[in-house]
Amino acid sequence: MKKKFLKYFIMCTAIILFMSSASKASTYSIPVWSNQTSNSFNTDSVLTNSKPSKTNKADNTTKPNNPTNANNTNKSNDSTKNVNAKPTPKLDTSLAVTNNPLKLSSGGAILIEQNTGKVLYDYNMHAKLRPASVTKVMTILLIMEAIDSGRISYTDKVPCSSEASSMGGSQIWLDSTEELTVNDMLKAICVVSANDCTFAMAEYLEGSEEAFVKKMNEKAKELGMNDTCFKNCHGIDEDGHVTSPYDIAIMSRELLVKHPSITKYTTIYMDSLRDGKSELVNTNKLVRNYDGCTGLKTGSTSLALFNLSASATRNGLSLIAVVMKGKTSSERFTEARKLLDYGFSNFQYKDLGKAGDIVGSANVNKGIESSVQATLQSNLGAVMKKSNDTKLSQKAEIYNNINAPVSKGQKIGEFIVSLNNKEIAKSDIIAANDVYKYSFSSMVQKVFTSWFSLLREQ
Repeated sequence: MKKKFLKYFIMCTAIILFMSSASKASTYSIPVWSNQTSNSFNTDSVLTNSKPSKTNKADNTTKPNNPTNANNTNKSNDSTKNVNAKPTPKLDTSLAVTNNPLKLSSGGAILIEQNTGKVLYDYNMHAKLRPASVTKVMTILLIMEAIDSGRISYTDKVPCSSEASSMGGSQIWLDSTEELTVNDMLKAICVVSANDCTFAMAEYLEGSEEAFVKKMNEKAKELGMNDTCFKNCHGIDEDGHVTSPYDIAIMSRELLVKHPSITKYTTIYMDSLRDGKSELVNTNKLVRNYDGCTGLKTGSTSLALFNLSASATRNGLSLIAVVMKGKTSSERFTEARKLLDYGFSNFQYKDLGKAGDIVGSANVNKGIESSVQATLQSNLGAVMKKSNDTKLSQKAEIYNNINAPVSKGQKIGEFIVSLNNKEIAKSDIIAANDVYKYSFSSMVQKVFTSWFSLLREQ
């Protein structure tokens, strides 16, 4: 019996000694992704000696306050889970054509790829112009954030104030005694650009239009919309109420990427409200006659002239074309079509990985576990010219100097995709789970676990 006890003691002591000497291997062979999209991709794995960044704590942003006069029962559970995520990255102009080969004649325009934010065409994209009802893209974005966060639901009844009912321009003639659901309000805003519904939603969410406009400008600043100043929520002409094609592209992308369910409204061509008594016909003619159109918003006034943010998807390639200050309604649609056609004819989108894909593992010093799985933080893709069939290369650079504790979601490296040795896409690599730092108590617990396990085997 003494010999057995001595054997167990020696084995447990060896375990403790092993735990106290963390592995510091300098190489690791990363397997190819399980869902890799192209067999031509070459994955290189690298463990770097660079120090990891500080732990990225989980976003603990609190749930928004309940809206004024809102019915907060039966809230939507249809959350995108991206509401509190960081804004989409800034637009990338590395692929932009700037010499206007399409001979556009509007006041300004831009074409971007939705997923990557690559600018494909730039025509006076930073011109500060009146947006008219394209303003409502930001209004819709804030409404969708409130819905997807659970702050309000599609079934909430929204009252109409006397001020909302007296709005001019495009409207559905809300009565001050009338209530519509958030669902119907969104439908009216997206399809016929109803100013009265827009104003009513602003009041519902923030108590007043002034407070809502403040939120609009805060969101614009957060997104990096430096050409923008909102004066109202609907886009009726007002001095100083300006934005640019570039900024409209930014907020349109934010809406479509973070809240893709909005397309169930922006793709409606004809519908009705009030039990069929109010007919709705979409002001965006591309919804009916452009293949793959997903929206998004028209706008026109006597001063702004004719504006459009148009979106479409074909064969995995999603594009957003913005045209501002078209001379006629027809011109804005013609030029948006030209931009979209240019994008679909010349570019393609490669899906390179999904958030959560395992791309390797990282060694962990002084942790209960000696390693942690490394995963992609975000979806990864690249847009490139169709004529470019050069093989892509991909490389995972994982930190080799990680000390416990490690938090789930902590950055532990970078995943880089290159074309012709030029970086075209990148994602942070993060820890898939927590790894706690070992302590005396954890060592004792592990020793006793091993001890009892050995005893059971006898």
